[in-house]
Amino acid sequence: MRNAVYHYLQAGNSPIIVLLFLGLLCIAYALNWIVTFEPMSAGSGIPQVKGKILGLMEMNWLRVLISKFIGGVLAIGAGLSLGREGPSIQLGATIGQGLSQLFNRTKLEERYLVTSGASAGLAAAFNAPLAGVVFSLEELHKNFSPTVLMSAVAAALTAAVVTQHFFGVNPVFNFNGLPIFPISYYGYIILLGIVIGLLGVAFNRVLIKTLNTYEKQKLLSGMGKAALPLVTAGIIGFILPDVLGGGNNLVNELSAKSFSITILCILLAAKFFFTMLSYGSGVPGGIFLPMLVIGALAGSVFSHIVIQIGNLDSCYSTNIIVLSMAAYFSAVVKAPITGSILIMEMTGSFNHILSLIVVSMTSYFVADIFKIKPIYEELLERSLSKQGKVQVNMTSKKRVIVELAICIGSKLEGREIKNIDWPPQCLLISIKRGDSELVPKGDTRIQVGDYLYILANVDQEKQIHDLAKESI
Repeated sequence: MRNAVYHYLQAGNSPIIVLLFLGLLCIAYALNWIVTFEPMSAGSGIPQVKGKILGLMEMNWLRVLISKFIGGVLAIGAGLSLGREGPSIQLGATIGQGLSQLFNRTKLEERYLVTSGASAGLAAAFNAPLAGVVFSLEELHKNFSPTVLMSAVAAALTAAVVTQHFFGVNPVFNFNGLPIFPISYYGYIILLGIVIGLLGVAFNRVLIKTLNTYEKQKLLSGMGKAALPLVTAGIIGFILPDVLGGGNNLVNELSAKSFSITILCILLAAKFFFTMLSYGSGVPGGIFLPMLVIGALAGSVFSHIVIQIGNLDSCYSTNIIVLSMAAYFSAVVKAPITGSILIMEMTGSFNHILSLIVVSMTSYFVADIFKIKPIYEELLERSLSKQGKVQVNMTSKKRVIVELAICIGSKLEGREIKNIDWPPQCLLISIKRGDSELVPKGDTRIQVGDYLYILANVDQEKQIHDLAKESI
């Protein structure tokens, strides 16, 4: 409907443009009301689902279900650069929670149902049941559980069957006749992974910076935060309409049409910054799909450069676009297996799993070198911090195990562990006494000749050794 509106206005009906912007302001008012009414419906929804599974957050499932559905349709439909996958995952999770409560299941079963619903939501959004299952294991639970696996598989496959009944079995992106990327070109894949990994690092840092800026600024509040990107969307709709919405049609056009490198760079910059502006406002909507589109645009720029240099056959330009989406997802979310399988299913490129994994792992390592946190974990920590539920005793410093010998006259001699003023964020993990090894307890009394093994930050070694000095 958005496309029809812009086509109508561009066909000589400019006097009605004012109604478009009044409508966008009305949507801004509605989105602000929705987020105020149900704060858990704001943003992507994936951090909220992770928080629910970890037992750190609670959701009123019915309120979130209604608010997220309406808010997501309004925000994405109005043209904000947001994705449908985050809302779909949260909608699935809330339905899982609702079923659990309606049938009076245990808390453990509720977590399984929430995870299964999230898996079904991703499968439905992208017609990607395998990715939905792997996402629930790699990103939501971060471990392999047979119980989670079986329930997530059942939910994801059921969701895929239902959505394929309505929308068909075609993948989200239409890349027909994609050739196999030759092994001799794998050096370009590694280079691509490095470049896209660096762009993924920039995405995470700029997104967090944007969220901080929205919180600190005083000019816009309430409805104004939603109005800024919506009015911007109204302007962009007349200048660069491809940037609006999630952007999966733009990815299809990249392989079907020929864009100049200048246009590609403009689209890349516009999509990147408009995504920041849209998501930073806090309205319902995800970053999953815009993230993939940014990766595809970056890959298209990369392929143009390499092809012009003369080192890459132009028939592999679409391969680069596909690989870039997986690499960008892996760098930002730090879930390379999910990224590889997701892009494989979204493109129908089931013969390209090796190249997808190579580029995904490369970009993942680049992000890891820069110590970038997975974006959804960072967003969850922000939400917990705003609610006063900050996870304590977390450190990003290098850790070492310090061996501490207790000599005669040491200040620790004869003292119980619980009465010692240990440095913060250090942990006594073992005590060696003669040939025996003791498990430390609060009432364990330290004796001369003991060897203490303490896990601590590198810069705390001197402080720990000072603890055991002889008393004067």
